Amino acid sequence: MDNALRRGGGRRLRCAPVITRLSHLFLRTLRDDPADAEVPSHKLLVRAGYVRRIAPGVYSWLPLGLKVLRKIEDVVREEMNGIGAQEISLPALLPRDPYETTNRWTEYGDALFRLQDRKGADYLLGPTHEELFALTVKGEYNSYKDLPVALYQIQTKYRDEERPRAGILRGREFIMKDSYSFDLDEDGLKASYNAHREAYQRIFDRLGVKYVIVAATSGAMGGSASEEFLADSPVGEDTYVICRESGYAANVEAVITPAPEAQPIEGRPEAVVHDTPHTPTIATLVEWANAAGIAEQYGRPVTAADTLKNVMVKLRHPDGKTEIVGIGIPGDREVDDKRLGASIEPAEVELLTEADFAANPFLVKGYIGPKALQENGIRYLVDPRVVTGTSWITGADSEGKHVVGLLAGRDFTPDGTIEAAEVRDGDPSPDGRGTLVSARGIEIGHIFQLGYKYTDAFEVDVLGENGKPVRLIMGSYGVGISRMVAVIAEQQHDEKGLRWPAEIAPFDVHVVIANKDEAARAGAEDVVSGLHARGMDVLFDDRTASPGVKFKDAELLGMPWVLVIGRGWAEGKVELRNRFTGEAEEIPADSAVETVVAKIRG
Repeated sequence: MDNALRRGGGRRLRCAPVITRLSHLFLRTLRDDPADAEVPSHKLLVRAGYVRRIAPGVYSWLPLGLKVLRKIEDVVREEMNGIGAQEISLPALLPRDPYETTNRWTEYGDALFRLQDRKGADYLLGPTHEELFALTVKGEYNSYKDLPVALYQIQTKYRDEERPRAGILRGREFIMKDSYSFDLDEDGLKASYNAHREAYQRIFDRLGVKYVIVAATSGAMGGSASEEFLADSPVGEDTYVICRESGYAANVEAVITPAPEAQPIEGRPEAVVHDTPHTPTIATLVEWANAAGIAEQYGRPVTAADTLKNVMVKLRHPDGKTEIVGIGIPGDREVDDKRLGASIEPAEVELLTEADFAANPFLVKGYIGPKALQENGIRYLVDPRVVTGTSWITGADSEGKHVVGLLAGRDFTPDGTIEAAEVRDGDPSPDGRGTLVSARGIEIGHIFQLGYKYTDAFEVDVLGENGKPVRLIMGSYGVGISRMVAVIAEQQHDEKGLRWPAEIAPFDVHVVIANKDEAARAGAEDVVSGLHARGMDVLFDDRTASPGVKFKDAELLGMPWVLVIGRGWAEGKVELRNRFTGEAEEIPADSAVETVVAKIRG
């Protein structure tokens, strides 16, 4: 045992934190943007020395970045503890078996990092932990008296992103808070869900994030009652829509297209096949229709919305089997890859190859119609707008031929509907109370009611009050911790650099010595010591660099308050700058400590 411990009677002696001096801080700022940086947060976090790239999608956290990261963790931890959730820590290195049980060893596809130990046993680096949370509760609890319970962890996750981008916004290694609630019934699940929803609102409000809550899909995790928290950002990868009239908001993947009323079939003219040479595209087909007098049947010009575009895709299912599927959408729409992907999960979408077309000669490029698809056993899914009695101009399954007046429900019967067409500004809101407009956002949180998917898979039961087994019901709730650093940088920066909210800024105040006057330097030391003694976390730029370099670094690093001690010291004045507003004011040097503390503590 060392002498310090002996002198302390077995108690470890605590040292007060030292003042952080820029001359000793592990920090190098950069004047130029990194070559691979695409978005402001990536550029600024690297230039300001918060993170450094190690490999595609993999970053080191340097001292300033780690301080911000830990402060965000603290906010999340406080709010999770506040709703009674309990923190645990599960391993990131996970065995294959639980993920085989839920089929996600296969369903995750190439996004999963897989590896083997020296004995050949399969493992993965955890992308998410539903299986482990369910097994943990199963191993510890066996009575209804133990419930409800909510567990959470803040931990590193791994996903083999095909195209990691935007720095820490979309990486292969990232830090998440994931929590799971376990309840005896659906009423309990709803209460847990609402508690998390309110906690998330408090978290994002404290962090100063501008966000919207939107209806969402649950993705590979399964479940229902799904909502995403999206941070407003023009660089966001998520497109959402909102109805200004009603407040409805949803991720585009979750938008349900309002279906029109079915139309009568009786008395409608028969469909007619026409020669339509050189019309493989919707534009050329519409041009032909209007030139051929088809418009007279409609009493108006034919538009792309009158045509039925049949898009062929190949689905690869988790068991490895492939299936060719036809998707019919109005010709004025494009397929939205994200909506299509969400609709067919856990299958993956592939494009048809020339070999696929050669093996299926009834698929005539540019002239594909519903008839040949259904006659050859190809599953045919249509947009919800394709309802009984709607009339379409579409392919006649022969080169240079289209059919006019093909009626849904009479001439063809789809195998089902699919949400795959793009959602556009001006589309009717699903709640029937206005129209939709689109915006972009970054996903920062996702909450959903998992239901019984994982407790069924692992038979997570407890004995109920009546002595009979009760299957537990789960909720799942995630927050992107490391992503939040980039999100706040995206929303709060200006042309000069970062601007951190006080709640998570690495330091409360950045003190800059702006000249080489010995009296000013000595005065700065006194001010910094006074701030430190009052509990302020101070970054002290004591370097011998020029004032211009110091000011540029202060703006780049982004502390909420910058105290400049320079030529005014001789006149008893210092300058206090607000990094958010850009405002600066001269304050008396002899009361600088009290003034700064009052500003910071509000």
